[in-house]
Amino acid sequence: MRLATIATPSGSRAAVEDGDDYVVVEDFADVGALLADEYWQRTVAEAIASPSATVPVSEAEELQLITRPGKIVCVGLNYRSHILEMGRDLPAYPTLFAKFAETLTGPHEDVPFAPEDPELDWEGELVVVIGRQVRRADEAEAAEAIAGYTIANDISMRGWQFRTKEWLQGKMWEDSTPLGPVLATGDDFDPAEAVLTTTVNGEVMQQHAIVDLLFTPAHLVSYISTMITLEPGDIILTGTPGGVGRARDPQVYLQPGDEVSVSIDGIGTISNRIVDAG
Repeated sequence: MRLATIATPSGSRAAVEDGDDYVVVEDFADVGALLADEYWQRTVAEAIASPSATVPVSEAEELQLITRPGKIVCVGLNYRSHILEMGRDLPAYPTLFAKFAETLTGPHEDVPFAPEDPELDWEGELVVVIGRQVRRADEAEAAEAIAGYTIANDISMRGWQFRTKEWLQGKMWEDSTPLGPVLATGDDFDPAEAVLTTTVNGEVMQQHAIVDLLFTPAHLVSYISTMITLEPGDIILTGTPGGVGRARDPQVYLQPGDEVSVSIDGIGTISNRIVDAG
């Protein structure tokens, strides 16, 4: 199953891919609102069985998948390759930080260049989306709580990120984290078989098998749920592989006019242009 948030004449709506069309799931403004319905899978099945409106996938405007997640938990240093390129030891536990809903933007929206920090960097990431409430879950329970997977680009302001030992101030800039384009459920997507690719102006910067994750999606859900209840629509950014701009020699950063894209096999592609903040 593949879910999306799309534009309709009535505003944004959750939708499900059915062949060449998106079937609109009425009464739900986005996928996050749909997942909050305890019986969302049945609701989706009913929409497919009796569609009220459809939009060809080729013509649909895909919007930000989830607009107001209750939690955005991010994992740093989770690919072996990226950990080593940043000159760090493999951690025993996940390195976590949080974002706020205002950091998110759509899968094809422009991303503002922050004039306060010219060290704008890309981080293509697999995202875990929670589908049911979960607390203190073992890994089997955690896996069952995952609604599916999507893509994010954790575009980071490196100058601000490394002003202190805490990373938050380089990660919480408004409209800096594209999310989407679809949520692929577990019966339609296997992270262990997928490759993540990030390009800048068509040049491959990151290309890595997601199976290289140090901490798996199920482990992350289990670990985070030990501390706090995860709710439907919450998202977890699982970390980025090697190939970020800061780790290159010489370093490479994004500039206004650059086009940065992140693709994951079985999910799709987000593509965003960097523009002047004004």
